[in-house]
Amino acid sequence: MAGKPIFDPSRAGRPLRVAAFMSGSGTNVVKLLEAPGASYEVAFIFSDTASDKCRGQEIARRFDLPYFAYDVRRFHEKRGLKRSVKSAEGLAARRAYDQVAQRLVKAFDIDIIALGGYMSFLTLTGAINVHPADLSLVDEAGKRRFVGDDAVLDAIVAGQSELRSSTLFTDLGVDSGPLLMVSDPIPVELPAPLAEIKADPAHLRQVADQHQERLKQAGDWVVFPTTLELIAQGRLGLTDEGGVATLDGALKPGGVRPAELA
Repeated sequence: MAGKPIFDPSRAGRPLRVAAFMSGSGTNVVKLLEAPGASYEVAFIFSDTASDKCRGQEIARRFDLPYFAYDVRRFHEKRGLKRSVKSAEGLAARRAYDQVAQRLVKAFDIDIIALGGYMSFLTLTGAINVHPADLSLVDEAGKRRFVGDDAVLDAIVAGQSELRSSTLFTDLGVDSGPLLMVSDPIPVELPAPLAEIKADPAHLRQVADQHQERLKQAGDWVVFPTTLELIAQGRLGLTDEGGVATLDGALKPGGVRPAELA
């Protein structure tokens, strides 16, 4: 199972060009832009919302970048459609919506889309996402254990003692694309016995949110820019079958770990 780099800087003759997609605070995008000595360059920022709660324009102005916003909610409302992509009609509508972003990606000669808190389902290929769970953990059927929006809460409810962030290449599934990198762990620190917390949904949500914020800082903010840097350097690749990450040609089925880069 030979692998090849996701991006080859020697062949490209230029830095990796990145489009940053976001929906809210954009803290993950900021960390990409603040990374010292980065071998990649962020060419523009794109948002799926025109809401004032999105800090995309503010971040773009701070870093002197082009900014584009195309409100996905209004797109679907105008067509009388729900935002769900579970139906064929909904998925077709999302593909139509994504054509605007696709034209931007082509116009700016983008190599990788970086999803930094982008909350819409994306039908475009060539995107990297960061997820608040260890995607190397699988169940007896071989399926990833903690996927979706409630991954941190689900891991806590399952009794996990540690939490990790993962980066992955996206596909049309839910957090099912090739695993690229997994962060160092943070400990789960519960203020009360788990059974007691589970009995109070509001308290459980609060505990999960607190852990997710800690994980963002200790996990996302490390592996997200590091993953892009490894891609930009030509070190991170995928097998020819496209399912397993490689680091300097060595297979990494469980994802690259920070300790391997020390």
